[in-house]
Amino acid sequence: MSIPQILDIASTGMAAQRLRVQLIASNIANSETTRTKDGGPYRRKDAIFQAQDMGFSGALANAGVRVASIRTSQEPFITRFEPGHPDADADGVVSYPNVNPVEEMVNLTEASRAYEANIAVVRAAKAMASSALEILRVQ
Repeated sequence: MSIPQILDIASTGMAAQRLRVQLIASNIANSETTRTKDGGPYRRKDAIFQAQDMGFSGALANAGVRVASIRTSQEPFITRFEPGHPDADADGVVSYPNVNPVEEMVNLTEASRAYEANIAVVRAAKAMASSALEILRVQ
């Protein structure tokens, strides 16, 4: 495997995790949004990953990752009895987004660590390339 191939694979992982972090940030930011432009509470969003054909031969053909889709959660909303709330129904119940901030923070940590792992791959590839150039320079 060549250094450019390693960098290509790592960059797909970094791009996918960056989008995942953006979705998580949006989920956290909208965790109390009871009314969206579509009407109703905000629905949690999550990235669905899929292997990406990198055009390489052999075992590395599908070594990359891409975001296949962004899924909107269909889990039920969280309901609270708040009769004075402007979005309360006739029974005084307000529907809040199906976002669990604790779960989102765990997902954020996981996405950050995956991004950091890809950065480590890029650094290792850079170090290998530098070492190879140094060997060539010495000879």
